[in-house]
Amino acid sequence: MKIRFYNAKILTMVSNQDIFEGEVWVEDNRIIYVGPTRYSKDKWDKEIDCEGNVLMPGLKNAHTHSGMTAFRSLADDLNLQDWLNNEIFPREAKMTSEDVYHLTKLAILEYLTSGVTAIEDMYLTPETIADACIEMGMRCEIVSGLNKFGPTLEVLENRYKNLNGMNELIGFKMGVHAEYTCEKELLLKVNEMIHKYKAPLYVHMSETKSEVDECIERYGMTPVEFFDSLGLFDFGGVIYHGVWTTPNDRAILKKRNIIVVTNPGSNAKLASGIAPLNDYLKEGIPVAIGTDGPSSNNALDMFREMYLATVLGKIKEMDPTAIPAMEVLKMATVNGSLSLEHKDTDVLAKGKLADIIMIDLHQPNMQPVLNVAKNIVYSGCKSNVKMTMINGEILYYNGEFIGVDVEKIYDKAAKIMERLK
Repeated sequence: MKIRFYNAKILTMVSNQDIFEGEVWVEDNRIIYVGPTRYSKDKWDKEIDCEGNVLMPGLKNAHTHSGMTAFRSLADDLNLQDWLNNEIFPREAKMTSEDVYHLTKLAILEYLTSGVTAIEDMYLTPETIADACIEMGMRCEIVSGLNKFGPTLEVLENRYKNLNGMNELIGFKMGVHAEYTCEKELLLKVNEMIHKYKAPLYVHMSETKSEVDECIERYGMTPVEFFDSLGLFDFGGVIYHGVWTTPNDRAILKKRNIIVVTNPGSNAKLASGIAPLNDYLKEGIPVAIGTDGPSSNNALDMFREMYLATVLGKIKEMDPTAIPAMEVLKMATVNGSLSLEHKDTDVLAKGKLADIIMIDLHQPNMQPVLNVAKNIVYSGCKSNVKMTMINGEILYYNGEFIGVDVEKIYDKAAKIMERLK
């Protein structure tokens, strides 16, 4: 399939490259041209007039729990530990792998409307998450949520070997849920596996002050210091949240090439705090953005997350110049790809994977078009997403999902929730 996008404003996200008017050409799942309008003798299977709208790399939701769509608006206005222990964990114990498959498909619909072309998903049954993503065309890195409740280390290793490379859309990352759900003995065994495969580690970390305080009480160290002392960060990795980090924590994160994925909506709703994004940026620690799960956020809307990342960062610093719009777009695109270890989805350029979104500028919230990046971050919303393309396939266009029975997905999710309530 060869597709020509023309009459577009192109925001490549290539460093120091300004937005320009031109074309993007796609062949199969790769970009073969990005640049000014030019004549081509090629025969196109499809030509799309972008009508002056924006083409840019897709947004990457760098931390989510897709299957938790079942619990949207079920357990709100609670602190994190009450929410987890009293409302979520008991219901998750009733969930089947088939439930996770159907609920992940529901989440993917929402990702597509939000211009998300790749996700970093930590949830219960990686195999059925993979099945749902392959069927729906979503690019996904599945992250292990290993903890004291399961699965076994043998299962973790088998998933690492079997899910990586099973499909071009799917990968699998070594991970643990959190320090407070893992005994030290378990973490030491995970550390052996990390070193066996020289793999980065992915983990929820320093989300709440009480989490940090309790870790210090147990081990005399913050979670970041504790994991580093065990060697768990020897090959880099990603921490989710990073709301409560110390200067020494940040020195470790910098030294170990750790990426921080901020989740401003979830952290604000659970009153966990505001992550020190400005400190991370000043110290050269890459920051990506995620929504967290749809039961703690409760939306899977990356536009809302981008807005909250910048405005909460400004409030924390009491500085309106902190966390500028272009830096936030970089978090949601380039740095998201970095956290996923997807080197070919970060920018629009020849040879990159065709994970592309179109932003509709012909809506009141995008007019006048004085600065596209600032419009997207400060006034943009998911209704501005006109198209989401993943791996060269258009999956969402003009408010329509391509080749998907949406009502069937909704109905299945409702029936699952009736059983889990």
